[in-house]
Amino acid sequence: MGLTAQSTGLNAMEEHFAVKKEKESDKVIALGGNPNVGKSTVFNELTGMNQHTGNWPGKTVANAQGTHKYQGQDYILVDLPGTYSLMAHSTEEEIARDFLLFGGADAAVIVCDATCLERNLNLVLQTMEITSNVVVCVNLMDEAKKKGIEIDIPALEEQLGVPVVGTSARSGKGLKELMKRVRQVTTGEYTQKPRAVRYPQALEKAIAVLEPVLNQELGDSLNNRWLSVRLMNQDPTLLSGIREHLQCDLLENNVVVKALDEAKYILDQAHIQEEVFQDRVVSCIVLAAEEVCMETVPCTRCVANDRDRKLDKLLTSRLTGIPIMLLLLCVVFWITITGSNLPSEILADGLFWVQDRLTDFFVWAGAPMVLHDILVLGVYRVLAWVVSVMLPPMAIFFPLFTLLEDFGYLPRVAFNLDHQFSKAKACGKQALTMWIG
Repeated sequence: MGLTAQSTGLNAMEEHFAVKKEKESDKVIALGGNPNVGKSTVFNELTGMNQHTGNWPGKTVANAQGTHKYQGQDYILVDLPGTYSLMAHSTEEEIARDFLLFGGADAAVIVCDATCLERNLNLVLQTMEITSNVVVCVNLMDEAKKKGIEIDIPALEEQLGVPVVGTSARSGKGLKELMKRVRQVTTGEYTQKPRAVRYPQALEKAIAVLEPVLNQELGDSLNNRWLSVRLMNQDPTLLSGIREHLQCDLLENNVVVKALDEAKYILDQAHIQEEVFQDRVVSCIVLAAEEVCMETVPCTRCVANDRDRKLDKLLTSRLTGIPIMLLLLCVVFWITITGSNLPSEILADGLFWVQDRLTDFFVWAGAPMVLHDILVLGVYRVLAWVVSVMLPPMAIFFPLFTLLEDFGYLPRVAFNLDHQFSKAKACGKQALTMWIG
């Protein structure tokens, strides 16, 4: 199948993901998590100033890498793009997934927000399907305490089957314990028993057909249970990644193709068609996250959970979700446009007053008129117009957008529009960039 040391080892990691080990014994740690969970704070606290930034090769998505020493062991921390899932609906998701699959990471630390654990566990469960070397960092424990949220960390660890550490990264609390658990995972001191997501009976039967074949053809280079699900979902980006990083094409292997056809036949018999397959998979992951939270978050949060469910029904239902979204979007636009009028006028008056003074200076200095026209009427006037017209709306719109994200409304917007955007081979998250545009 073409699985060589060159294609799967350190050379592939350095070539495709630009992770440079100073010495062979260095451990590579992938740091992932949802946006706005304090992942960058954890990264910065651990790496200090020993970090560098750049772009993923061939991508415009930025990355950050840094080093951390713990008990004499050097660790290279790779800050993955913030993402809500690993389904590869966006460049960020594809990069995060491919690094976990092919990047040679010795462990993955997934940072979660303690104030909304259930939503964050979706990414944790998806990561655990790819690799068992996972450490869960439940961050913002101080914020959760302020909101009356209690999380049973030992029970959460028992439910997930991987190490779990509670942290408050801004104050540095829990980070030493986090690195202790990372060391235990990378040295094999901790035996992981990651919780497996259980799928519908027909899908489990299809997996049972395809997984043994992949085990035979690929060995243990990938998690073949997870790979079986993704192959049945016909994920083209995954197939492309396998061709690029493992130098093999599964769809050219007759044994794999035969098993895949048999698995799809089982799904067809159960009326699990291509268009509903992804929904079934995602639903199982969401239900698993909900079950874990029910066992680990005390019932003191039942009132808050009921409130969240009521908000979900209001903000994501077919009847009220879209009208509320359009109304809220109009309100944001109205505040942005109306609120920016006065600051724009003040900025324009001030900047063009400076233009008049510059003109007076050029006249006093006896400078050639062509020089005045280029520098004052050309460069400065254009800059003044751009600043006075664009800066106030941006200064209003983006903080409002940030508030909507913090309140958890933007993921609901993405959910509302995902079905419509999928018809154009896009995903609901792209509605957010449409709003910004």
